[in-house]
Amino acid sequence: MMEWFTGLPVVVQALLAGMMTWGLTALGAALVFVFTTIEKRVMNMMLGFAAGVMIAASFWSLLAPAIEFTEKDGGIAWLPAAIGFLAGGFFVRLLDFVTPHLHLSAPLETAEGPSTGLKKTTLLFLAITLHNIPEGLAIGVAFGAAALNMDGATVAGALTLALGIGIQNMPEGAALSIPLRGEGMSRQRAFNYGQLSAIVEPIAAMVGAAAVFFIQPLLPYALAFAAGAMIFVVVEELIPESQAENGSDLATLGLMVGFTIMMILDVALG
Repeated sequence: MMEWFTGLPVVVQALLAGMMTWGLTALGAALVFVFTTIEKRVMNMMLGFAAGVMIAASFWSLLAPAIEFTEKDGGIAWLPAAIGFLAGGFFVRLLDFVTPHLHLSAPLETAEGPSTGLKKTTLLFLAITLHNIPEGLAIGVAFGAAALNMDGATVAGALTLALGIGIQNMPEGAALSIPLRGEGMSRQRAFNYGQLSAIVEPIAAMVGAAAVFFIQPLLPYALAFAAGAMIFVVVEELIPESQAENGSDLATLGLMVGFTIMMILDVALG
């Protein structure tokens, strides 16, 4: 099975991995057909879990290979990682600045980005979609690094990263679709919003994989860029949302479990 997959063009590998993460988002969104609401403490724990997975993936699957590659290449080991990491965070901040969006538990009047007359449901959808872009880019860059035989980067590691992102996408899909159902939207429409929020991931994954071949000397920067973008999303969105309404203990435990599971997956399978 692995030989068949590794024989595919890298852009196709990234596309398939992105489709998997999209599918797992849809699986999470499909909970709206079972539940009308989810207890806030449970949602906090799920979001904390998602944050833990992304933090672990950012280091083990992205920053660590970037540092290892630069060190073996004779460069200053920390420099590309530091520059790329900060650039990734500023990139997501720029997306936040130019795109109207609304965080999950926030009132409509606190919508961020340019002033707009868009409905609350659309603004919520844009927020989740916006923050799925870095995840898709991370998947694509990881597959590109493996295709270029970068030290510390493997196809198995890229697949592990995609699996981890897909696992943390499940609570994100539920976190969008179920509140929309609670506001009166039909189950089918709420599901559509939830699963479509991740449609950007396979697209961004292909872009990330293709771009690597044009910026091979900048590969460590690209890996760190993806890590920085993901960490920005965690700190700006997932952690604050998971800590809302006295959910700190369960959310923190969820984060630790998510981090541990992703670390185990990356070390054992990557």
